[in-house]
Amino acid sequence: MDSKYILLGLCCLYYLNVFSQGEITVEELKAHIVFLSSDENLGRAPGGHPNRQVVRYIKNEFKAMGLRSFKRGFKQKFDAKIRVDKGMPEKEDKTCNVIGFVEGNDPVLKKEVILLGAHYDHLGLGGPSSKSDQRGVVYHGADDNASGTSALLEIAEYIMAQKDQLKRSVVFVAFGAEEQGLLGSRYFVEHPPVRLTQIKLMINMDMVGRMNADKHVYMNGAGTFPKGVEFMKSLGESLGVSPIVHAGSVGGSDHVSFYKKNISVLGMHTGAHPQYHTPEDTIEFINFEGQKLVCEYIAQAILRKATSDDAMYFIYQD
Repeated sequence: MDSKYILLGLCCLYYLNVFSQGEITVEELKAHIVFLSSDENLGRAPGGHPNRQVVRYIKNEFKAMGLRSFKRGFKQKFDAKIRVDKGMPEKEDKTCNVIGFVEGNDPVLKKEVILLGAHYDHLGLGGPSSKSDQRGVVYHGADDNASGTSALLEIAEYIMAQKDQLKRSVVFVAFGAEEQGLLGSRYFVEHPPVRLTQIKLMINMDMVGRMNADKHVYMNGAGTFPKGVEFMKSLGESLGVSPIVHAGSVGGSDHVSFYKKNISVLGMHTGAHPQYHTPEDTIEFINFEGQKLVCEYIAQAILRKATSDDAMYFIYQD
């Protein structure tokens, strides 16, 4: 065979491989949630072997896609005070955040950061935060927040495939112990691997797997960065979703820890449901096509802000 055709074929295979690596797929989202919400991970409570197993999974995914770690490595360890049922003894467990980043290419703007986060923990075998009286059964947390964690991994892979376009740097964080009172994000902002003034926007995903038939994506805090409300509305509509955009109403997940430090935030979700904080929050209810749309929406928001030189600064909202 003519060598030029062999070379052409190899080039085609290379570019197809690059494309598939950067594509957000239903198959990969589902595979992540299958693992994260499985019985063997015992509801992903902080501490113990299941927590370490989940952390190792996320860390390995970060490493495989080529994300870099900060000086102390991918894991940011901390002690978490665990909420317990009334009358039970106080408890503390060791857990961690998992952090990776891709550096931007602009000599000035690479010092600015877009941060994407999602908490990976859930309620274990039940406790005081449960909406069910059941104890000793697995609270799978497929939507809360295996959906956000799987989205984090898929979006990180997508952004890595576009890394040559980035002006700003992008940091990815899987937070531990959110269900115990935003402990992972609180620890992060008190012990940041980059200066907090460098973080120009924090996007948080908490429960992004239950998109409804109207394709609603809800978000809080869009008014905390310049023209954020208009930007998120127009971008969402162009991608075929129906964004419900609030300028303020910052809400109650990990992005709150950043907002309290005067950092612009977006808290993203697809809405509450009867299975919230019960053992019935399982993979059967996940709308994977809808979750893929949410991922594409957030990925494009990150890409557009990370490849632009638009001024990014904090705007206070009530």
